Amino acid sequence: MYTIGEVSKKMDISPSTLRYYDKEGLLPFVERNKSGDRRFKDSDLEWLVLIECLKSTGLSIKGIRQYIDWYMEGDETLKLRYEMFLERREETLRQIENLQNMLKIIDHKCHYYETAIQAGTEKIHHTNDDYSSNQNVVS
Repeated sequence: MYTIGEVSKKMDISPSTLRYYDKEGLLPFVERNKSGDRRFKDSDLEWLVLIECLKSTGLSIKGIRQYIDWYMEGDETLKLRYEMFLERREETLRQIENLQNMLKIIDHKCHYYETAIQAGTEKIHHTNDDYSSNQNVVS
């Protein structure tokens, strides 16, 4: 069993965020000791990993709560849960595509500045051909 402080350090999630998750019903399995302090099991940490994963894909707290409710309802919600994960998968693929596009821009700028540093000037990029292809991305 882990305290909220131990979980916070182990999972890199602030204690206030953990309390918020609990308040919002995202941690229905977390037990409390006689003093009312939360006591986390390893299975609770697995739930936190899933919660953070879903949150990273853009799923709202309300959406995560819906998933947990479906989980607790059992097998009659298997299809709903599966469809939710298919949607999360599609959203994650969109995010990956966006990140790849951003990486292309960043790689371009790294090359731009690396060659400008080697030449000692940005002017090497301002020839007619190069300037027209670079003007969409601010130096």
